[in-house]
Amino acid sequence: MKFYVKRFEDLTVSELYEILKTRFEIFVIEQECLYPDLDDRDQDAYHVFCMNEQGRVAACLRVFWKDREAGVAQIGRVVTLEHGKGVGGQLLRCGIEVAEERFHAAKIYLEAQQYAIGYYAREGFQVVSDVFMEDGILHVKMIRESGET
Repeated sequence: MKFYVKRFEDLTVSELYEILKTRFEIFVIEQECLYPDLDDRDQDAYHVFCMNEQGRVAACLRVFWKDREAGVAQIGRVVTLEHGKGVGGQLLRCGIEVAEERFHAAKIYLEAQQYAIGYYAREGFQVVSDVFMEDGILHVKMIRESGET
């Protein structure tokens, strides 16, 4: 599957619509989680996504600065519509590449849903917090030092 990496201002209207539609479908419909998805971070992010044969965004995430001075980039809004095909792993590796190559981040931070810790750990992320509740779902904070696998 081909992955696209675009700044917010480079997304087409259709691409942005499909990204938001996929995020809504997974976070709100599937996970029954009402939360403020539109948080003003999208405008400062790189958006990583791929499209399926039906023209839907099959997987997406965003990468943005958490703390530019400390060299910490953040990956967030990680979603996949297609499971069991390796798309999620490819997506995450592409997001890491964006953080390391475009941001030159020393560390990459994310907040993972507890059930997905293994998914992120496979790519070098380590849990750095206790479990906490966010929007009714258990999460942990995770960090990956740049260059780790």
